[in-house]
Amino acid sequence: MMPLNQQPTELTQQELKRLSRRSFLWAGAGVAGSLSLLSLFNHKAKDDGTGIKQLFRTTHRSNEAIVTTLLSGYRAPEFPAARAIEPRNNYHGATPEIDTEAWRLNFGDLQLTLADLKTLPEVSLTTELKCVEGWSAIVTWTGCRFADFAKKYPPMPDSKYVYLRSEPAGFEDTWYYVGLDIESMLHPQTLLAWGMNGQPLSTEHGAPLRLAIPTKYGIKNIKLITHLSYEAERPADFWAERGYDFYAGL
Repeated sequence: MMPLNQQPTELTQQELKRLSRRSFLWAGAGVAGSLSLLSLFNHKAKDDGTGIKQLFRTTHRSNEAIVTTLLSGYRAPEFPAARAIEPRNNYHGATPEIDTEAWRLNFGDLQLTLADLKTLPEVSLTTELKCVEGWSAIVTWTGCRFADFAKKYPPMPDSKYVYLRSEPAGFEDTWYYVGLDIESMLHPQTLLAWGMNGQPLSTEHGAPLRLAIPTKYGIKNIKLITHLSYEAERPADFWAERGYDFYAGL
């Protein structure tokens, strides 16, 4: 090794120049290769109609199949109710003000009231709401298990998904919708919730009815549900159409 205070010899300087040229050529080749792969991706990976490359969508679905198989018996952690806090409110823009008495859950030909849902067994669970933005909050949700809802209002044999929509009149710019696999909806920790931390849901947190599904990220925990349906085919999903994973499981 050359001492630190020794000047490079002419031979050493020539060797350094040669190595520098070689490094430059390798770097150039790497950049060219990356650009070629990117160009190939843009030309060959067709859009799926929502602006999402089919390659990405296929990867999401492959991951979903693996997670569904490995975590079929998974239960989200539960906590003492004393640890519950109020989670962030992720509404953007105006918060819809809903007349709870006038609200209805549109389910096929039925229009269910909150009183109708409260005839089902009431359950309280303290679980963690996790957001894809990186924050989380332990919350106590009160409502009915979706599994109990499905017993009273059973799906058709070919139903594979549940489609939930939030479409409050006069707030069209805030409408939201999620699709969920029916296995996750029938999970014993999935609630149609009307209460939070011992109180009725507030407007900011989705009154009068929201989904509390601790096996999924917060983007699936839809607030202010106005429509519910069973589906044989995968339904639309707000964030899946924008590049997020449809399954969105934890």
